[in-house]
Amino acid sequence: SSGINAEWPLRPGDFELEMGFFVGPGNKFGDAIKMEDAADQIFGMVLMNDWSARDIQKWEYVPLGPFNGKNFGTTISPWVVTMDALAPFRLPLEPKTDPEPLPYLVEKDSYQFDIKLFTAIQGENMNKSEIVASSNFKYMYWSPRQQLVHHSVTGCNMRPGDLLGSGTISGTEPHEYGSMLELCWKGTKEVKLGDSGEIRKFLKDGDDVIMTGYAQGMGYRVGFGNCTGKVLPANQL
Repeated sequence: SSGINAEWPLRPGDFELEMGFFVGPGNKFGDAIKMEDAADQIFGMVLMNDWSARDIQKWEYVPLGPFNGKNFGTTISPWVVTMDALAPFRLPLEPKTDPEPLPYLVEKDSYQFDIKLFTAIQGENMNKSEIVASSNFKYMYWSPRQQLVHHSVTGCNMRPGDLLGSGTISGTEPHEYGSMLELCWKGTKEVKLGDSGEIRKFLKDGDDVIMTGYAQGMGYRVGFGNCTGKVLPANQL
């Protein structure tokens, strides 16, 4: 678990439900990773919360792009689950057409993983956490292998232990959205925290965000441990 505080209040503070993957061997500077070698370059996966400050992000997004709105904290789960352990949970992917992958991103055997994911919030005055979103890693358009190949295509050297994030994992239904920005539909809807009587549009100081996930086998589960972080009051400038 981790505590997140910044030099200014995160007035639209947010989580982003993601998964991260760790690079294994890596590549030499100047040498791109080929798609046929990409699977052997990924060691394992974790749950990942890519914390976001939406007010800062909105201010700096044009023309600079996201920077301080995203760089103040990342939380991951304690267990790195190897790709071998996840192999039984592969799901074939339909051919991608929108957008169509560039030639170097085409996979002969395109697959994703069936990993059930949950995000819960527990406010300071709540006795227990309440789930606000349920999603699945299978909804991701691009695979971790494609992301890694794309990152290295200009010769960027990936090193053992480098962590890459999947991007926000959202399904097609409202309860499958992977951030408060989506769940509250940019602040136009209230999100009930179970039967606690509390509601949210974005996170508040003192909120614990707990992400969990697992792959379900026949009579067993492969889990990642809890990915937990607390929003702390901002330091005063």
